[in-house]
Amino acid sequence: MTNSPLAAASEARDTPEWAAFDKTTARWGRITMLVGLLFSLAGPVWLVYFSGLQVDAGKVWVAFLAIAAVVGVIWVLEPFAYFPILGPAAMYQAFMIGNISNKLLPSAVAGQASIGAKTGTKRADLAAILAICGAALVHVVSLVVFVGLLGTVLLQVLPEAFLAAVSTYIFPAVLGGFVVQIIMTNRSQPRVLIVAALVSVVLFGLSLLVPALSALATVLAVVLTATIAWLTRSKKTATEPIEDVS
Repeated sequence: MTNSPLAAASEARDTPEWAAFDKTTARWGRITMLVGLLFSLAGPVWLVYFSGLQVDAGKVWVAFLAIAAVVGVIWVLEPFAYFPILGPAAMYQAFMIGNISNKLLPSAVAGQASIGAKTGTKRADLAAILAICGAALVHVVSLVVFVGLLGTVLLQVLPEAFLAAVSTYIFPAVLGGFVVQIIMTNRSQPRVLIVAALVSVVLFGLSLLVPALSALATVLAVVLTATIAWLTRSKKTATEPIEDVS
């Protein structure tokens, strides 16, 4: 059994300390999200009422509905998709920081895998919190150094072929590493990998075969994943609590 502080903390699942942590996280997480919402709306409100651009409420609602028609379903599905891996505290972090699927989620999975934390446990929640803190810190530092201080210099020094390759392959490389990490984490659970593979085929195959339904592919993938996971769940998983891996 691991004697690290993280492992020791994760073993005490229902202690008063954990209850206080969850309560404090919920309170300050909501406050922080509301403050962030106010700041994000401050710019548009200023443009509408004080900039003289003559943008009325009707145009604002038309623009909102146009965006909601395209990505509105993601607003509902993303919390359900990310919560099992991130946990409550890291969810507040993730939605405040952004870039969840291509930065924070892979960081959380890598952090959990590095200490052998099982998804859904307090240990995994702690690993996700610390991993996201690390990812955000690296992101900010890299922005300050490589964009703020050296951005113009690097663009002038680096060859165009390198910049083109980076813009083309960086996103597939990040997601490819994330997929490999997920497979390695769940290699002892073939049922999880089979479900994930099946849903991936539906997600990408549907977009290729029926382009008109590509907007619904994510919805169908999430619903299909939840349905298959529920129907194929083991009795042990359904009746016994998830224990921390220490």
